[in-house]
Amino acid sequence: MTRSAHTNPANATRPNTPRAADATPADATPAPDPTPAHTTPAGTIRVLIADDEPMIRAGVRAVLATDPGIEVVAEAADGHEAVELVRAHRPHVAVLDVRMPGTNGIEAAAEIRRTLPATGVVMLTTFGEDDYILRALGSGAAGFLIKSGEPEELVAGVRAVADGAAYLSPKVAARVVAHLASTGAGALAGRRAAARERVAGLTPREREVLSHLGSGLSNGQIARRLHLVEGTVKAYVSSVLARLGVDNRAAAAVVAHEAGILPPPPAEQR
Repeated sequence: MTRSAHTNPANATRPNTPRAADATPADATPAPDPTPAHTTPAGTIRVLIADDEPMIRAGVRAVLATDPGIEVVAEAADGHEAVELVRAHRPHVAVLDVRMPGTNGIEAAAEIRRTLPATGVVMLTTFGEDDYILRALGSGAAGFLIKSGEPEELVAGVRAVADGAAYLSPKVAARVVAHLASTGAGALAGRRAAARERVAGLTPREREVLSHLGSGLSNGQIARRLHLVEGTVKAYVSSVLARLGVDNRAAAAVVAHEAGILPPPPAEQR
């Protein structure tokens, strides 16, 4: 009987053991572990980079390495691999190139947002990919950066998206608005007028919140700027998205740019 007790501990009687784990059969399938496969110091932003060009990946990694609060935990050469590595590493942010062989960045972004919504997506684009940016807006991507932009924009974009905000590089925002105006989506003046009309349907507080969304601020940052509770800002953001008829913060940010309602930067940034 002693051997049986050692070889099958799940059947042994433990009358005074309060731990729930001891009541679980030895051959039971454990619950999925919600923690990432590789842990990092608390507060560190975990990032995945996906680009089919090794030199671009190395450059992105080098830029992000300048911020001690950001750690690159995985690299992928195509969209399919990016999705698999996001599942394995559960990063806070995935930085995806738009054009990659096989599964492209837009398809990968949509799959990541569908299956792993806790991971924010930042898209890397070039000046010739304006139409891809518009498609990416519908895929749930929250950040858009030009590869030839300033390095600090990459760090700012990753930090903003990790904090739950949308981030449109100023160059990207300008290109999106101009591209919409040049592709049968209405003349620039017409689009701006339409955006202002949509914004006019918002309450004054909702317009304030939208203006800060367009600046790439998170709910917490907007709350501090407007002296509101973060939960209240979250409710305002949901209302703004519904009233504008857009699916995500990045699309709302485009409306804010079109309507020209971005607030001036804080005094220390001027």
